[in-house]
Amino acid sequence: MAGLKIVLCFVILGVFSNQSVHAKVYTRCGLTKQLLDLNFSRTFIGNWVCLIESESGKDTSKVTIRANGRKGLGLFQIKSKDWCTFGKKGGLCNVKCEDMTNENIKDDAACAVKVRDELGFSAWNGWKRSCKGRKLPIPVCLSDDNNEIPK
Repeated sequence: MAGLKIVLCFVILGVFSNQSVHAKVYTRCGLTKQLLDLNFSRTFIGNWVCLIESESGKDTSKVTIRANGRKGLGLFQIKSKDWCTFGKKGGLCNVKCEDMTNENIKDDAACAVKVRDELGFSAWNGWKRSCKGRKLPIPVCLSDDNNEIPK
C-alpha cells in the first residue's frame, strides 16, 4: 500500500509539472539586451529597466492581486482590467491576459509601450515610487551570456 501511495504521488507531481507555465527571470543586462532587441528606444531603456525591476523583479510570471481585485500581470505588470482579457484576446492591447505571464514578452512589450504612449510611465506605481525624478541611463553591460550589449 505504501508503494502505491509513492507511485501516486509521482504521477500527481508529473501531471502538475507538465502544466507549468514557462517563465523567465531576467538579469539586468539580459533584460536590457532583450528590450533593445525588441526595438525599445535607447533613450528610455533606463526607465523601462527601473520600472520592470520595481514592478515585477524582472520575473515574467509575476501576478499581483491588487486591493481592488484587479491583477498586475507579467514583467511589466500590465493591469488586467483595461489592457487584456482572460480567456480570449481583448482589452485595449487586444491580448489574452494569460499571455502576459509567459517568457515570450513580445506581446507584453507592445502592450507596455501602448500604456506608456497613452498614460506615460506614471501609469505604473512602481515607476512613480522608484524611478521618477532619477537619472536613469541605459545600464552599463559589457556582456550577458556572451552577448555584448551595443553601446
